[in-house]
Amino acid sequence: MIIEHAPAKINLALHVTGQRQDGYHELSSLVAFADYGDVLTLLQSRDDRFHIEGEFAPDLGEDADNLVNRARALLENLPEARNGRRQTLAITLEKNLPVASGIGGGSADAAASLRALNKIWGLNLGLPRLQKLSRELGADLSMCVTSRAALVSGIGNDIEPVAPFPALPAVLVNPLIEVPTPAVFKELTTKTNAPMPSLPRNGLTLSALIDYLVECRNDLEAPARRVAPAIDDVLMALRGDRNCLLARMSGSGATCFALFATDDQATMAGKALADTRPDWWIRVCRIKDDPFGFTEASCGQ
Repeated sequence: MIIEHAPAKINLALHVTGQRQDGYHELSSLVAFADYGDVLTLLQSRDDRFHIEGEFAPDLGEDADNLVNRARALLENLPEARNGRRQTLAITLEKNLPVASGIGGGSADAAASLRALNKIWGLNLGLPRLQKLSRELGADLSMCVTSRAALVSGIGNDIEPVAPFPALPAVLVNPLIEVPTPAVFKELTTKTNAPMPSLPRNGLTLSALIDYLVECRNDLEAPARRVAPAIDDVLMALRGDRNCLLARMSGSGATCFALFATDDQATMAGKALADTRPDWWIRVCRIKDDPFGFTEASCGQ
């Protein structure tokens, strides 16, 4: 049995800097990953099976078009798999992250599937190869394969690791409203915005990172708030906590995050918010450089 984590991807800042002729948007983003997310379990089985369980399982179908199944099909067609594949597998996805929520759930699941299958089938594909293969499933999968803090540019394929990177106590909140990414981009009026400023040269302490993020923005936040006005309520609630250092929407929404100086402050804020808004999805976590340590060795190389 193999258990593989699929951590939530948090866009701490996201600037839309252009649009290519093929329709893809050019981005400039600082991305890090939470120590919370979906979980994949793989077991040897008589036949290939796929099952979804967990809080948000009802929002997904267990069909072949699920990104986990598409990742399995992608690796099955490699020469390495055809020559040496031994096991048929039962894959279970524990869906803990809201669907269409701006924190990379589907991409993280597919990336976790690639890592886990690489190990259980003994394909010995290195992380660079897995990243290259992942692009066939989506532009933002490359960063999810390694799940490391990074500056990301282009359409999501240009990745520059950021280390050292401070652990950020955080609260994630989603008003349980699905926000389709195409609808948000349709509302985006300006697609040629300035890129993110350069990172501080003297390293990133928590204080320096917060100061840096204040200079940045999420260009998709305003259009997402027009699509889903409930995001306004979430941001207002997060920013109303006296210990909140920064609150912003992640990705194309509707999930928002608030950053705190300590774990205790994040825990207290999350509990207070859960008491007043039991209808929202709320999770206290840490946003980190490398929450689950996806190294070459751990990924089956």
